[in-house]
Amino acid sequence: MDSIFLKTLLGNECQRPPVWLMRQAGRVLPSYQQLREKHSFSELISTPELAAKVTLLPVEDLGVDAAILFSDILTIPMAMGMEIEWTERGPIFPNPLVSYQHPSKHLNVQPEKLDFVYKAIDKIVEKSSVPLIGFCGAPLTTLCYMLQGISTKLAFPEAKRFFYEHREETKQLVDEVTALCIDYATKQIEHGIDAFQLFDTHAGLLPTDMYVEMFLPTICRITDAVRSRGIPLIFFPKGLGSGLKHITPDVCDFVSIDWQTSLKDARQMVHPKVGLQGNIDPHLLFAPQKEIAQTLESYKTFFQKHPNWIVNLGHGVLADTPLENVQFLVDWIKNTNWK
Repeated sequence: MDSIFLKTLLGNECQRPPVWLMRQAGRVLPSYQQLREKHSFSELISTPELAAKVTLLPVEDLGVDAAILFSDILTIPMAMGMEIEWTERGPIFPNPLVSYQHPSKHLNVQPEKLDFVYKAIDKIVEKSSVPLIGFCGAPLTTLCYMLQGISTKLAFPEAKRFFYEHREETKQLVDEVTALCIDYATKQIEHGIDAFQLFDTHAGLLPTDMYVEMFLPTICRITDAVRSRGIPLIFFPKGLGSGLKHITPDVCDFVSIDWQTSLKDARQMVHPKVGLQGNIDPHLLFAPQKEIAQTLESYKTFFQKHPNWIVNLGHGVLADTPLENVQFLVDWIKNTNWK
């Protein structure tokens, strides 16, 4: 596949950086909004034909260099027997795991519940030759939702308290989530994804030492399973900060940087053989296009020194972001002389 995205991921120097955006297949696109008028979010992710269609919308509408599977990190809890209610205010777990004395005993792992995801991948591969990124949530982030049950308290106080109070039970839960993540990622590879991103959106929730001790080894188990099958892997540990010094080639091929950490600082902390992705502040896309261009211009010097960089945001595209500014960003990246 002649893809600037895959060439960069595999360590080849290209004339420009590739560009794709987290949450690119979603609410910012009018074509997606039209589908949402007819279908619920749950229906869109669980119906292979619809999930495939939404996955490819940003490629068709924006011209990004890669597609990312339209799904959700909470498919893992669902396949572990947890009930999820998909509401307009976000997912809700009626029976969060913190309500049980021994949460791991209340899980019922059913990997076949993820079959709809693989069918969606089959549809995408049939329809398009653009690089497809598969993904799942990392154990820490996934457990935050499983334990606490709602996504409105983003500091996850109940989950964090559980990690401290119940170390052994936490290890048991981590092992079970990790095992299913590996199975999930492996099957995505078997069905044709070209790259994989592991999302640890709440990596910054814990002190770095605790994260490195309790969760980074499980990250490596998942990334080893993916990379051993020849699939390049991007790891997104949002909020990790100075903990980026622990990101070595043993962990991932590329690491995605949030907007709180500058690329210059990240490049100094992260092992030089690990590429970088990100770290544009999603709020920048609300600024006038002249200011967006000025900010992007400042990245050119970085790319000239460090070409192993993929353009992305420091998190997902925000709701109500002007579509014309998203398009401006993509076009600017693709049409600028980076050399």
